[in-house]
Amino acid sequence: MSVATLDNLSIHYETPLRTVTAVDQVSLVVEPGQCLGLVGESGSGKSTIGLALQGLLTKDTTARATGHLTVGDRVLSPTDNSSWEGIRGSKVTTVFQDPMTSLDPTMTIGHMLGRVTRSSQDSLRWLEEVEIRSPRTVLKAYPHQLSGGMRQRVMIALALARRPALLIADEPTTALDVGVQAQILKLLTRERDSLGCGVLFITHDLGVARAMCDDIAVMRNGRVIERGTSDRIFDAPSEPYTQRLIASRLTLNVERAIPLGMPESSVIASMGEALRERGLDADSVTERWERRELTWTEFAPPTSVAQTPALTLRGVSKAFRSGSMFGAKKQVLNDVDLIVAHGQSVALVGESGSGKSTILRIAAGLERADAGEVSVAGSIGSGVQVVFQDAGISLTPWLTVSQLLMERLANAPQTRHLDQAAHTASARLALERVALDPSVLSARASQLSGGQKQRVAIARAIVVPPTVLLCDEPTSALDVSVASIVLNLLNLLRHELGMSILFVTHDLAAARIIADRVDIISNGRIIESVPAEDIRAVESEYGRRLLDAVLA
Repeated sequence: MSVATLDNLSIHYETPLRTVTAVDQVSLVVEPGQCLGLVGESGSGKSTIGLALQGLLTKDTTARATGHLTVGDRVLSPTDNSSWEGIRGSKVTTVFQDPMTSLDPTMTIGHMLGRVTRSSQDSLRWLEEVEIRSPRTVLKAYPHQLSGGMRQRVMIALALARRPALLIADEPTTALDVGVQAQILKLLTRERDSLGCGVLFITHDLGVARAMCDDIAVMRNGRVIERGTSDRIFDAPSEPYTQRLIASRLTLNVERAIPLGMPESSVIASMGEALRERGLDADSVTERWERRELTWTEFAPPTSVAQTPALTLRGVSKAFRSGSMFGAKKQVLNDVDLIVAHGQSVALVGESGSGKSTILRIAAGLERADAGEVSVAGSIGSGVQVVFQDAGISLTPWLTVSQLLMERLANAPQTRHLDQAAHTASARLALERVALDPSVLSARASQLSGGQKQRVAIARAIVVPPTVLLCDEPTSALDVSVASIVLNLLNLLRHELGMSILFVTHDLAAARIIADRVDIISNGRIIESVPAEDIRAVESEYGRRLLDAVLA
């Protein structure tokens, strides 16, 4: 018997202006022990299918579904809550894209795991299974005390501990560095084989999809346009869209001397087509890049400018106390020195828990260093904007996208004197720069996909360009073509406006594209700095391990 079956399923959302079809006549089957990958760009409908298979559309009064959905031998309605009793959270469990929106902030990790495991020892074992360092300490911690990658691993432990028949993994490795990503994929495969459960693996990461999935369905505009075995889809895709999607992956082979805004011709083709389908004039979005014949290397900032610090951290140290106020302290940062010059982009690369996000939070003034000094453009905390890893928790849920952007424009000294028309024009331009249709101005964050939320967060940060832009994994939730657009956009704005960027990431391919310099951090210390074009020449053992994981 199949674990889950979708038969001609369509899902529509009623809005004040029109009916939006998110899923259009989709038929899929997940068998026991099978991993089916659902691949597509942001807004393609793949996460909506995941919500339907969890019965989570029942809380959305604007959703309407047709077709059939079956889990095991139960025929279910995506919009009828009563039909999901005994299914959701037991036979079907989920690892969501944004762990902070799923973990209870008032409970310790041990308390949450204790609700689904038999004993504290069992809870400890599951944390060890997902490769969490110091699991006994993590059991006593609250979600906000963990890095994004560690929170995601806790989510995976919670889902697997229930021993489900169907595991829905919605971008489960988005927040993880490449080394841990490989470990988690092996873990999911092992547990799938052990439990015999089916896995619906929703992702925009094509490399992860190939490593994890037996079969793949490619989605576009709410429809499944191609399906087949993983090897067939990647080695011999039949649909032109699938071919472009695969060709647009970011790799370490991307050359920095490519014309700005055009990392590959296939990316531009995909971008233009996607924008036209969303009702935009693609030329209005792409001409700022396409008209330029200068190359990345020709945009290098002058030496005199590069020597002037925009962001400086000297001797910065930080420790966090685990559990209660009497718990033991764990040193997260140790005597960190870091300088980002005016107009410079520095990528801070390290595994989850290495301390890279703590550096960003201290630079933003969201955490206070225990020791050391922090200055931004000559003062403390001025001229800084942050793009966080989890867009879902950084966007005020009851505000529309328009209100989020207008709030920034109304409060910024550079724009608060302008009239409403100027603010509206700036908001629309910011959305176009991140390849979003201005129609999302009227939407709330809860109505957007994960990738769309992240692009709104980036638009809010750049709608009034800051002196220093602090980016915490800003492209981790984006599909490959939009990630390319955003990376090129950030570089374009940096060179046009002299904006500095501190780019925290575990993605060495993104680091190579966005950065002038790559700093590698391990156990709270910056252990190596290399020019981005020399990323393959890292010398430290830790840096080589990160590089080997990407190349693998």
